[in-house]
Amino acid sequence: MVAGEASGDLLAGLLLEGLTRRWPQLVSQGIGGPQMQRHGFQPWWPHEKLAVRGYVEVLRHYREIVGIRDQLRQRLLADPPDAFIGVDAPDFNLGLEEALKARGIKTVHFVCPSIWAWRPERVHKIRRAADHVLCLFPFEPEILAREGIPATYVGHPLANVIPQEPDQLGARRQLGLAAGDEVLAVLPGSRASEVDYHAQAFLGAAARLQRARPGLQVVVPAIPSLRPRIEAAAQRAGLGRDVRILDGQSHAALAACDLTLIASGTATLEAALFKRPMVIAYRVNWITYRLMKPKHLQPWIGLPNILCRDFVVPELTQGEVNPESLAQSLLDWLEAPEKMAAVRSRFGALHELLRRDTATLATDAIEKTLQG
Repeated sequence: MVAGEASGDLLAGLLLEGLTRRWPQLVSQGIGGPQMQRHGFQPWWPHEKLAVRGYVEVLRHYREIVGIRDQLRQRLLADPPDAFIGVDAPDFNLGLEEALKARGIKTVHFVCPSIWAWRPERVHKIRRAADHVLCLFPFEPEILAREGIPATYVGHPLANVIPQEPDQLGARRQLGLAAGDEVLAVLPGSRASEVDYHAQAFLGAAARLQRARPGLQVVVPAIPSLRPRIEAAAQRAGLGRDVRILDGQSHAALAACDLTLIASGTATLEAALFKRPMVIAYRVNWITYRLMKPKHLQPWIGLPNILCRDFVVPELTQGEVNPESLAQSLLDWLEAPEKMAAVRSRFGALHELLRRDTATLATDAIEKTLQG
């Protein structure tokens, strides 16, 4: 198995729960993180090695990433597994899967690359690479079937992990917040490059919002290795002690908050499953942005908007990601409680759509693929 970054590790850990239930003697190895290790996974490299996004950012780490993939391919071809499961990270995994499939190793790709959003030509590589694709969203198997690619809708595992009615009061007690507090959760991203591009603007917006809404509490879940960067950004923004920087605990922060300022990515779907109004923002190196923009097929970047097929929540990109614009978008939510209630209802319906027995459905599909 190969899972890149924290979101892939989470998905792979949930999948391993089902696989080890079906096959108690399962041996799983490759690239992964702590959620996978909880189910006996043996990491040859940590998942952080693949946690890079954007053309420019990838170039900086290109030699190391390609070196890891070459070593992994040689190792797997020398001692073939019964199956290889690539979890997301398509730029890394699809090429690896293609080489393994060509040598007769069964390959499964978990998380359909978003060919419906951008880079539709990638479907040809998926066909060459994957014996089966496990899809998180209900419309994806039909798209793949038209291209002759076997696929199964397994739902989104997070829809089973996150309760339909989050315990906001319990989460607030856990974080030392009062029941009546107004709470903003700030999630600038799980990669170092995302924190570098977002943290200063996000925390500057939080400081502005605190001045407009005295008493507002700000919580920032942080990967421990990135905590010093976030603390420095909070200090520069003038937040000082008026912010709680947490070691992880992103789910507690989302459960506790009234709304969130959040970087585009899997975390936006988590926020939607917690039924939280949000402002989605994303900024990358300007070269990366110029290269990616023409390939984007949809008007939305955030998963909640893509799944709802509407601008349910605001999205700000590139130059719009500044403290003034972000703070105003957040203030617009707080001054419209009826809109906040409406979006919570819409996200409740989305939650039901995505709730499936993912681990069992995925394990069934993998077993059928192994049986050929």
